[in-house]
Amino acid sequence: MAGRLQAELKKKRPFASLDQEALLNIARTSDRLQICFERLFREHGLDSGSQYNVLRILRGEGKPLPVLEIASRTIAVTPGITGLVDRMETKGLVKRERCTEDRRKVFVSITDKGLALLAKLDGPIEEMHARLLSHLSDSEKRELIRLLEKAREGTPR
Repeated sequence: MAGRLQAELKKKRPFASLDQEALLNIARTSDRLQICFERLFREHGLDSGSQYNVLRILRGEGKPLPVLEIASRTIAVTPGITGLVDRMETKGLVKRERCTEDRRKVFVSITDKGLALLAKLDGPIEEMHARLLSHLSDSEKRELIRLLEKAREGTPR
């Protein structure tokens, strides 16, 4: 019997393996969820989920952080972190300061404008989280988390 993804993709032949079908299901689900969040971010003037993630990291830390520390904490790998911070600084969401002891080190902090934007997004983000997973029971959500964490164990860091 063909799985739902096979039908969604109008794939005539079965997947080459269960591994392939599982990974493509993860990719398809991730894409669908990201689209929902990216629309919300764009409505509020953010270019990407990465910008939102940086703002959340800075608000949560409560103090300036080095650029590379921010990069190490992001949900998705952000190879162009410097460019990302540049764009956010241009929008007035963050500011950069050189370390006085080591001029090579750059610290980034969230601005009042960045904090205000996050405060404005807090409610809609929480509503989105609830809406996107409301059809799952709490025990299904815990199982999903467990399985995704286990799947990540097989990936390089």
